[in-house]
Amino acid sequence: MAKEKREEIQFPSLDELFSSQEERDDAKLKRIYEIPLTEIDPFPDHPYKVRDDEGMMNLVESVRVNGIITPATVRKKEDGRYELLSGHRRKRACELAGLPTLRCDVVEMDRDEATVFMVESNFQRTTILPSEKAFAYKMRLEAMNRQGKRTDLTSSPLGTKLERSNIELSNQVGDSKSQIHRYIRLTELIPEILELVDEGKIALRPAVELSYIPKEIQEDILNCIDMEQCTPTHSQAIRMRKMAGESKLTPESIEAVMLEEKPNQKERIVFRGDRIAKLFPRDLPLSKREDFVAAAMEHYNRFLQRKARDQER
Repeated sequence: MAKEKREEIQFPSLDELFSSQEERDDAKLKRIYEIPLTEIDPFPDHPYKVRDDEGMMNLVESVRVNGIITPATVRKKEDGRYELLSGHRRKRACELAGLPTLRCDVVEMDRDEATVFMVESNFQRTTILPSEKAFAYKMRLEAMNRQGKRTDLTSSPLGTKLERSNIELSNQVGDSKSQIHRYIRLTELIPEILELVDEGKIALRPAVELSYIPKEIQEDILNCIDMEQCTPTHSQAIRMRKMAGESKLTPESIEAVMLEEKPNQKERIVFRGDRIAKLFPRDLPLSKREDFVAAAMEHYNRFLQRKARDQER
């Protein structure tokens, strides 16, 4: 005789027994709290910069008058403190305004979910620097790849998982896969060169080429940029990357490439040989040598004129 199939009886929890439906619905709503600033930690390696600029001062004044209108988002950590997911500028504004707490929405997320949320929420900013995009894309793609390992993508080859994550990220942010890759390459630049990219002094494509050059050689490139007050074009960066791959990129070869005449530059006078080079002050950059020579020639010309006058007497 076949056994009868037993139905599993589900008993209500204590919360369900001793709370109303309205109370249970309220519990599902966002939990907004005033949390002391001293208990809130920034997101680790937060890629977006918080500056005390004019925009921040305007935000501080708004916070003083109106308070925090849109709550920040935090998640509770295992140690009982809170981790800030979105609202780093609002937290800084509260600090500058002298407010002790920050109005926050407390959410439950694991590390990867929090990373994706943090990147997405900050991408709503009006202006995003190349360095911010670079580290944000890198963090988000790494989190998406880790999430993929816990889904149906687990059985797929690594390359396929990375490709799917790239496509998904491209669809979400609007940049092409190749453009996302270019931005992520910027994370391989030394901070000083990356700052020049943020300032618009080095364009994205030459910066990407420089990112393939070892960082110790990037330091030599930076020294040349500072000394000669010039930045590499895309073609110059490509050549330096190739020379670095062939172990031929030295401070001297960097200088030779960087000081090549560009279409928008005036003609340069180049002196070769130790006889001339040793006459220049040791700390004089190449870009100033023409002025030095012109001043020396003017001085020598005045000497010749005085000598000619003395001979006429």
